[in-house]
Amino acid sequence: MRNPKSEPTDNTKKDPDEWVSGDDPMTGTQASYLKTLCEQAGYPELFKHDLTKAEASICKPLARSAFVRSH
Repeated sequence: MRNPKSEPTDNTKKDPDEWVSGDDPMTGTQASYLKTLCEQAGYPELFKHDLTKAEASICKPLARSAFVRSH
């Protein structure tokens, strides 16, 4: 069995055919996390169901920041 720490692989190169589009709908995990953050911050109405993966990844730190400021 190979030890990944002593024999690292080059995972910095990815075939463009394997790229995931940021324009795809956000994942269920992203949606659940953002919805929870909005609810905990006291703004459940701000949760949007139709975000893309890219938009959700940008919203996550913003939502977390709003939650921290509200508590």
